[in-house]
Amino acid sequence: MPPPIGPEVDSTPRPLPARVTIRGQYVTLEPLHRRHTPELWAAAQGADDSWTYLGSGPFASQEALGRQVMDLASVHDPMVWAVRPVTTGVVSGWLALLDIQPRNASIELGSIWFGPRMQRTRAATEAIFLMLRLAADELGYRRLVWKCNALNAPSKRAADRLGFTYEGRHRMHTIVKGHQRDTDWYSIVGDEWPRCRDAMLAWLDPANFGSDGTALHGMADLRDRLP
Repeated sequence: MPPPIGPEVDSTPRPLPARVTIRGQYVTLEPLHRRHTPELWAAAQGADDSWTYLGSGPFASQEALGRQVMDLASVHDPMVWAVRPVTTGVVSGWLALLDIQPRNASIELGSIWFGPRMQRTRAATEAIFLMLRLAADELGYRRLVWKCNALNAPSKRAADRLGFTYEGRHRMHTIVKGHQRDTDWYSIVGDEWPRCRDAMLAWLDPANFGSDGTALHGMADLRDRLP
């Protein structure tokens, strides 16, 4: 008998994401541009700890942040969007699609930085959802990747909440800001995505929130309720 191999799949290379604005009900994602620098600088004030696990930041000046913004805005991988919550109308973070592998239909969501005012909001969750939906539903990527510093507990909780499956740890994976980093890997693959997508949509539904703005049902609970 021949040796076992993986299942045959559609090997058509997936499209690259386009540098376009994406609108949701709680947030607008705009391709990162140097004009976003002043708003990002304002959002970053007093939030130095929010950069701990990222490869850049905190920044000593608006000019330094602006140089980073222009560097990120000049490349296609990572493709970075600025995040503008509808409630404030002010850019308060960024996130990216990166390690884009069209021939393998694999793409990562990462480089996520949200200012304090945006963290743990509907806008933050929807920004992530819009990126994943773009990658999976509109561009056809089969493997959605989330990876983070193994010490980054909030990022690991976020991956679990969104329905990513833990794959394992790359020990001594890289060096970030002079410190050794172990990296934890997560993924949503193939037909796992529709269930995760539907749970995110159900969580984001205005009917899922009480009069005080608190979610009535958690995302894991909503996912468990799906057939």
